[in-house]
Amino acid sequence: MNRNVSDPSAFLEKRTWNRFTPLERTSRFLFYFVTLAAIVVSLQTIEIIPEFLLDAPEQIADMFNRMWPPDASYYPSTIHEALMETIHIATVGTLLALILAIPVGVMVAENVTQNKFLNWFARLILVSSRSINSLVWALLFVAIVGPGPLAGALAIAFRSVGFIGKLFGEALEESHKGPIEALEATGAPWFSIMMMGYWPQVLPTFWSVALFRWDINLRESAVLGLVGAGGIGVALSTALELFYWDRVAMVLLSMLVVVALVELVVTQIRKRII
Repeated sequence: MNRNVSDPSAFLEKRTWNRFTPLERTSRFLFYFVTLAAIVVSLQTIEIIPEFLLDAPEQIADMFNRMWPPDASYYPSTIHEALMETIHIATVGTLLALILAIPVGVMVAENVTQNKFLNWFARLILVSSRSINSLVWALLFVAIVGPGPLAGALAIAFRSVGFIGKLFGEALEESHKGPIEALEATGAPWFSIMMMGYWPQVLPTFWSVALFRWDINLRESAVLGLVGAGGIGVALSTALELFYWDRVAMVLLSMLVVVALVELVVTQIRKRII
């Protein structure tokens, strides 16, 4: 018996629903297989020693017993000055990074700088800055200008240029064309177009990125002292080398408090400015 073609059930009986297409199932299988293979190879490469893993809980408990109670007397004598130096390193490094990142961000934005050579040169600067860790920058500047907070501030600045410049350039490229075209129609020079057309649109993003990067730099500058670039990392390194675990605990606790306070300050500033 022939079914009526207008009957919906005739089509529903022949339809089969699959969650994934064959290509999607193959792609998912390959992804899981490669991920599992990478994990297996990584575990073989890092050479995990089972005896150390089994002994880890006891070692952690012993370390915490040595760290408690923290040595509060270590704060006024050493930690306070080192903390202030860390904040100064992060602040000066961020300000220097902003000065360097603005022209790089302008050059990388293709709608602002219509020169392919400058675009690619700016991209090279941004990639170079982000690809080198802050500790490596600190080692380089310690070798150039000697140990101390200057090397730390320069390391923070050169590390931050790539982050700030990339986000600033992307904000310029996402600017609305209406005000820009209106200024160009009046014959305004390039600098006026930049200050009156682009800058008001990217100003909220600029302040947001600057505050966010300063928050990150404060955390990064805390460890630069481990390689001689000043800050509280010097006090931490000294306490670790002498096995003064109660002093190590005081340093870590001080860093935690300062980072939490800075987070609150940055949040309040963002609410008022942006």
